[in-house]
Amino acid sequence: MLGASVRRFATSAIRRSHYEDGPGKNIPFSIENKWRLLGLMAVFFGSGFALPFVVIRHQLLKK
Repeated sequence: MLGASVRRFATSAIRRSHYEDGPGKNIPFSIENKWRLLGLMAVFFGSGFALPFVVIRHQLLKK
């Protein structure tokens, strides 16, 4: 009985979803402009890579 109600809910939830299918449609940013995507990825990964070096420099310069 519980399994049947869960199955009905899951089926109706799938039918109610109106999302587009295909590559790049289920991510929160656009991949249409490759240069904008490159810039966003460079800032995102670059900031994570540079942060430890900035923190160490700050600690070494602090008196």
